[in-house]
This record gives sequence, structure tokens and C-alpha cells, in this order.
Amino acid sequence: MSEHHHDHDHDHEHDDRPGPHGAPLSDVQLRVRALESLLVDKGLVDPKALDTLIDTYETKVGPRNGARVVAKAWLDPAFKQRLLADSTAAIAELGYIGRQGEDMVVLENTPKVHNVVVCTLCSCYPWPVLGLPPVWYKSGPYRARTVIDPRGVLREFGVDLADDVEVRVWDSTAELRYLVLPERPVGTEGMTEEQLADFVTRDSMIGVARVNPPRR
Repeated sequence: MSEHHHDHDHDHEHDDRPGPHGAPLSDVQLRVRALESLLVDKGLVDPKALDTLIDTYETKVGPRNGARVVAKAWLDPAFKQRLLADSTAAIAELGYIGRQGEDMVVLENTPKVHNVVVCTLCSCYPWPVLGLPPVWYKSGPYRARTVIDPRGVLREFGVDLADDVEVRVWDSTAELRYLVLPERPVGTEGMTEEQLADFVTRDSMIGVARVNPPRR
């Protein structure tokens, strides 16, 4: 197993008060939570609509961008080469640029190497290609245990790797964010880029899931 650690120099502060699943809330998150509560209390925001909006950006809009990057890399060898050589520039070719995604590195999974991404100090995350970070990504247990016992964490997510597969843990920072390029599943030959993108999940691009083959 290889573990890759990087110094963190985050541009946001930490708060000791616990959030969901033990994740600490930053001052900005606390202000957002207070504003949400105020708007809901005054009847200006429907909490169900707010939850739907958050879910959309967390699981649909953002990850859809990353899925298109992955699908194009599966189909276009030249793009894949550019993506692995200069990830930020290649992703920008598709128009996915912006804050929290200025400096990207794409990590390719292979039959012998499995990459998984974590941020050990907070929740650095590539928003332009993955949307909002899931709650579990920000939780203390995930941040700590992924470094100490990555195989155990992966098993809990349903990824059971053979002993001869090397697990590489990559620690995101405020300066550098990672995207996993998962292995293309069998049974997807002849599919279009759009069809392939439908199989790519957010979790597979973090490295805690595989891309499942299409059902027959």
C-alpha cells in the first residue's frame, strides 16, 4: 500500500463544534446553517425544496461534469493522455473550470492499482467536476481511517480488493485536488460518450466505488 501525504495550507478556518457525522463546521458553514434556519423559520424557504436543491448539486450536476470527463477519457486515447499529463488543462477543454478546481490531478485506476482520495484536515474537494462534497467525505472517521486502514474503509463501501492490488491514498489540499479515473467496466463496448457517462458515479471518482457493468 502506498500513502501520499501533502502539507495543508487551507484558505478556510476550522471550528471545533461538531457537524453531521462528527465533521467540524467552519465559520462559513455555521453562518450558512444559521441563515438557512432563519429563512425556514420566516417561511421564506421550503426545507424540502432546499434539501432537493442541495442534493441536486451534490449528487447530480457536479458529478455529471466529472462523469463526462471520465467517459471522454475512456473513448478518446489522445484526450486521456492529455488528462493524465495535465489534468487541469484537459478538464478545462470541456469547460469545467472554477474555484476549488484550479489545480487538478487525475489518478488512473488499473487492475493492479486502486486510488482513493481523502482530505485529512477538512474537506478539500474538486467542486467543478464533483459538485458539493458528501457528508461522509467531511466526517472525521473517513478522514482518519482512510489513511490508516484504506482497505477496511473500501470494504465498507463495497469494494473488496485482492491482496495483489496496490492501494494508493491521496490527500487533497487547498492547492491540489484529485479525481479518480475508474476502470472502464466490461460490457460497455460500442457505447457512446453520453451512455458511458451514465454509468460513472461520484463515489467511483473519489475511489470508494467501482463503475458497475451494464445490466443485461
